[in-house]
Amino acid sequence: MSDYRRIADRIADDIATGRLRPGQRLPPQRAFARRRGIAPSTAGRVYGELVRRGLVVGEVGRGTFVRAAPDGPAGLALTEPGPAAAPVNLELNYPVAPGQPELLAPVLTPLLRPDVLAEALLPAAATGTEAAREAAATLLTTPGWRPAPERLLFTGNARQAIAAVLASLVRPGGRVGVEQLTYPLVKEIAARLGITLVPLAGDAAGLLPEAVAAAHRSAPLSALYVQPTLHNPTSLTTSGPRLLQLAQLVHDLNLPVVEDRIWSFLREPGDPLAVHAPALTHVVDGLSKRVAPGLTAGFLVVPPHRVAAVGDAVRSGGWSAGRFALEAAVRWTGEGTVARLVEAKRADAVRRQRILAEELAGFAVRSDPASYFAWWELPAPWRADTFTAAAAAHGIAVTPGPAFAVAPGHTPDAVRLGLASAPEPDLRRALRTLAHVAARRSGDRTGP
Repeated sequence: MSDYRRIADRIADDIATGRLRPGQRLPPQRAFARRRGIAPSTAGRVYGELVRRGLVVGEVGRGTFVRAAPDGPAGLALTEPGPAAAPVNLELNYPVAPGQPELLAPVLTPLLRPDVLAEALLPAAATGTEAAREAAATLLTTPGWRPAPERLLFTGNARQAIAAVLASLVRPGGRVGVEQLTYPLVKEIAARLGITLVPLAGDAAGLLPEAVAAAHRSAPLSALYVQPTLHNPTSLTTSGPRLLQLAQLVHDLNLPVVEDRIWSFLREPGDPLAVHAPALTHVVDGLSKRVAPGLTAGFLVVPPHRVAAVGDAVRSGGWSAGRFALEAAVRWTGEGTVARLVEAKRADAVRRQRILAEELAGFAVRSDPASYFAWWELPAPWRADTFTAAAAAHGIAVTPGPAFAVAPGHTPDAVRLGLASAPEPDLRRALRTLAHVAARRSGDRTGP
């Protein structure tokens, strides 16, 4: 019994001396056990002892975090947790429309007939089927753009689509320009592919063309990854004039583009960058947000001369879509199910944004009335790590700003709030709790 306490003492010392900082996530217990050469049950006792001492806070499904000490860094203590309540996860961001299962089920029923199921369970090529290409082209159509079906490729999800395009465009050691804050999984993809991400500055209109040009002059970029519509995490949508400027620049530089449009369905259809730079732009989209994350497909619209190369990357990476998912997508699109879900989710996002505006009034929150997430620039003296830990102590999971930062050492004092997954009453309760926590510790007694 004393062994686990000695290990807990060493972890406590690391916390006291600052080697483990407030908000830092401890390894999963099994990983901790392997590193220390102890039994998993002993690791469980260590973590339990740290919780008992008030040094860490654990949340099922999310991890264990170091809590701030009463006289910790910046003199910032965590507020005491309020009355016990069900955990609310504002990291996850999977929208589910009211009545969604009832909408989806009837379309799937015909796929379960033995003769149809036998066909649907066959392997799918990167090019999918003719019906899938037509359905995806219809789904992605905007007022000024309809992708040619022969330019469509399919992956298991949008993340795999991003990985396939980058693998086909960029050699290990190559440089890819991205917004200063970007989708965290792009950072993981880049690390696995041996790609260097180059952070690029932007303003209220979107990515700055001069930042792209300067980075390319410094050392050539192999590609550009952008989220022009409802950028994650800031919800910014690039203005029309800025989109034209970027298109002209990538044309002048002959710079391939990966355009991530996964959240674009929430806004009234706007034309993608691909309209203005079709020979260079690879459009990424998918069904995970429109429909459901558990049965999805990623879409790729690639320049005509790039179809074979990107298709090869999809196959070699093992990123092909499942045939069953493609068959479901064809039916959902053709029956109008996807269109109905999109309308329902747009209305749902608007309601949730109203809740956000009501509960976080007076704080510096950047978002869009159509978005399912928000970027909260925290009041001083909060830091992202300490606020994330404070939120976890109240049973609320948020994503700390540094998770989106590309530049080393750039740690924005902000958190991203995912609004899509929690039931509306839980969302309101969680936002209200976070507002009280932020106001109490910032010294703003006039805030919420």
